[in-house]
Amino acid sequence: MKLTPAILDILGDAISQTPPAYKAFASFNPSTGEVLAYVRDMGAEETEAAITSAQAAMPEWAAKTAKERAKILEKWHDLLMQNQEALGLLVSLEQGRAIKEARGEVAYAAGFIEWFAEEGKRAYGRTIPAPVAGKQLLTVQQPVGVVGAVTPWNFPLSMITRKLGPALAAGCAAVLKPAEDTPLSALALKQLANRAGVPEGLIHIVTAASGAEVGKVLTTDPRIKKFSFTGSTAVGKTLYAQCASTIKKISLELGGNAPVVVFDDADLDIAVPATALSKFRNSGQTCVCANRIFVQRGIYDAFVERLTAEAQRLLLGPGWEEGTGLGPLINQKAATKVTQLVEEAVSKGARVVLGGKVDEAQGPLYFPATILTHVPREARMFDEEIFGPVAALYPFDTEAEGIALANDTPFGLAAYAFTTDIKRGWRVSQAIEAGMVGLNDGVMSTEVAPFGGVKESGLGREGAVEGLEEFLETKFISFGGLG
Repeated sequence: MKLTPAILDILGDAISQTPPAYKAFASFNPSTGEVLAYVRDMGAEETEAAITSAQAAMPEWAAKTAKERAKILEKWHDLLMQNQEALGLLVSLEQGRAIKEARGEVAYAAGFIEWFAEEGKRAYGRTIPAPVAGKQLLTVQQPVGVVGAVTPWNFPLSMITRKLGPALAAGCAAVLKPAEDTPLSALALKQLANRAGVPEGLIHIVTAASGAEVGKVLTTDPRIKKFSFTGSTAVGKTLYAQCASTIKKISLELGGNAPVVVFDDADLDIAVPATALSKFRNSGQTCVCANRIFVQRGIYDAFVERLTAEAQRLLLGPGWEEGTGLGPLINQKAATKVTQLVEEAVSKGARVVLGGKVDEAQGPLYFPATILTHVPREARMFDEEIFGPVAALYPFDTEAEGIALANDTPFGLAAYAFTTDIKRGWRVSQAIEAGMVGLNDGVMSTEVAPFGGVKESGLGREGAVEGLEEFLETKFISFGGLG
């Protein structure tokens, strides 16, 4: 399936459907392997020019009132929702996501713009009682400056609006590099932003087949005052080090290894579908998806049986087909990694209850819902993000053991726990080392709450009031001579 007229109308001249004369790379449909379009392959020179343009455009935008900026952001939100069907299909074609989920991502992405349009009006300063007469002490909030950002492919719309929404609401300009697997979604967002009234030059999308060169400029150029990255911990550490040369304000949303701890008093009518939703959403390609599922031994067999039944209902197929529950993985590298993790776990004693290998009849990237039981601690998938539709289950005996297993990782992004005991729920949610805990809840991401991790899962928060603060600087003013 190719890009529809509605999608092409949004993208305009930002893409080419045939190999262009300029340096370019292709965006592929992972469901079929076909080329969807070609986009510019940019590097350091184009990134530096984008920073120059953004720096020039920012003063006029920052001088607008928060209400004036909000009106434009609200129009951007409305355009996203008016084009929800086209944008959802674009996500499905470019990223492989099931179309029902893709439509949901459009609404999720638009939600960040709507939230920060309003929250930008509440970037409050404060007055401070002076310790001596004749002075007035106060603080004001000001935009941090030009923002550099790098976003991943698994949420190609919302990971961008989660950064650009607060950046623009705060009065900043931005230069953003989207993932090379999903450049079209980023370009569509920019096109609609400009139609909504966001000034040309305020947002720059730097598309590139390889991110290292662009990332180096964004992290080392002193004109970039804030850098925001969502991606792997390994890459995040490199970018973090590069930012040190100019002491930028930085936020990093990095890898996860989310535990699910299911106690024997859990309500399985809640715990099983919630775990399935967390695990198999976006074919398991989310940073907060269930990665290690610990089930107390008393209900282990019953939980496995019911989770398997849930997984069997997920139809594997092209993302754009209405009945699809699981689309393809993003690329061959991803499919190879998931296959190797499963094979390695099985070689060490894990048992395959469902799935377990690529469905070659559908294509090389189609990995079905997979259930593995009795996965040993020594398996790589205990320590690494699977990033695929593989549910790895581990039995445990005591509450203390469940918490210890959950915390046995250098990562701490999301975690989940299921219990009907209120006291236990409170104890466990406090004891688990994660930036976010879903208690009897499998999907907790929302624009109104802070998103982020601890340990090697990152720095800073996105969403909510904390997300706006990431793009503001607090200035203290001591106003003397008033006595």
